[in-house]
Amino acid sequence: MKKIIFAFAFLISGLVAQAQELNWHTDMAKATEASLKENKPLLLFFTGSDWCGWCIKLQRDVLKTNEFATWATQNVILVELDFPKSKPQDQNIKMQNQQLAQTFGIQGYPTVWFVNPIKGTDNKVNLSGLGSLGYDNSAKNWISKANAFLAKK
Repeated sequence: MKKIIFAFAFLISGLVAQAQELNWHTDMAKATEASLKENKPLLLFFTGSDWCGWCIKLQRDVLKTNEFATWATQNVILVELDFPKSKPQDQNIKMQNQQLAQTFGIQGYPTVWFVNPIKGTDNKVNLSGLGSLGYDNSAKNWISKANAFLAKK
């Protein structure tokens, strides 16, 4: 009986670890490169990680679930664009995040934008917006709404 319990606990911890091992980019240039290489849209997560209650709830209810981890690995390149109040942040990342927030007209947190990077003939990359989402307490509902945006790509 102890072996069965141990095996079950091991499997559960493996699934939880999977959700925590997602690769969240913070450098938009590297994320865009990965997106173009893998032919996947970008998921831009605008968050206030150390002060925004709804952002923390979105993380808990959706972004850190196994269902989301499985979906995200197959469908998108993840980018966290953080606006912390007390956590230190590299100045280049801070400027990048502010510029992207202005570009996408971010007025509240959390906001998640789905975008396709499109490389032009001059090798400049433009971002084509597919749609945006906010908080939902159900990973299943959130993913369903996200899939509707991704169908546009």
